[in-house]
Amino acid sequence: MMELLLAPAIMVGIGLFFGIILAVSDRRLAVKEDPRIEGTNELLPGTNCGACGEPGCLPFAEKLAAGLVAPSGCTVSSPDDIELIAEYLQVDAGAKEKMVSRLRCAGGNSEAHQIAEYLGFDSCRGASIVSGGGKGCSWGCLGLGDCEVACTFDVIHMNDNGLPEVDTENCVACPDCVDACPKDLLEIMPLNQNLYVQCNSPLAGEAATNLCKVACDACGKCVADAAPDLIRMENNLPVVDYAAGGNAKPEATFRCATNSIKWLQGDQFQEQDYASTGGGRRYG
Repeated sequence: MMELLLAPAIMVGIGLFFGIILAVSDRRLAVKEDPRIEGTNELLPGTNCGACGEPGCLPFAEKLAAGLVAPSGCTVSSPDDIELIAEYLQVDAGAKEKMVSRLRCAGGNSEAHQIAEYLGFDSCRGASIVSGGGKGCSWGCLGLGDCEVACTFDVIHMNDNGLPEVDTENCVACPDCVDACPKDLLEIMPLNQNLYVQCNSPLAGEAATNLCKVACDACGKCVADAAPDLIRMENNLPVVDYAAGGNAKPEATFRCATNSIKWLQGDQFQEQDYASTGGGRRYG
């Protein structure tokens, strides 16, 4: 009889022993969480879009509570909500440069030559698998709208020319469209960087323009007309380096024969032809 009771007693004793160890360890080793994290997370939009640079709203709330980031880092929250978060945490709301999604291609249906008709799955990623799509320029936008579908905030819409247009006023700079593009044509950049190269082709001269009317022909005139070190040529494309160069001005675009480098105003590529510059363009 004693032998039958001994085994359960031993098991109960072992359970109690390890239970006490776990309870003491939990008390001594527990990491205390800042109670403000939960409150801050409730004030965030809950979209988990990643535009703040974190994988979700909760990790961003943790950094907010720790004072590692400013509330303005949430590009989805309205100004009023950002101020509310700042008041809750008793910190400065901070200021953050407006970032938006931009497309490095202007070769739509009327500019880029088609060498084949794609009739497969209605997706840029699907078309890119089939010999890179039907465009002669294999580096250009395929126009099937993967970025439009991927945009959580409904700020990207395909226009009649087969190119995506971004509503920069409402764009929150999340990376969804960037990840969706199989040609890596979309990028997140500051809204106030007005000088922009809207071409992704590494070809030069007629090799580029025979495939697309608005392709960069690598003439280098924009480099010569820009402030020193502002623009450099890499792989037959101009690269605008705001950090290394001086102030960007529209003059760098005036002699571009294909209009592949542009001066942005707000969410539009605005241009107006005028004769007094000898065939150049005025922007405003």
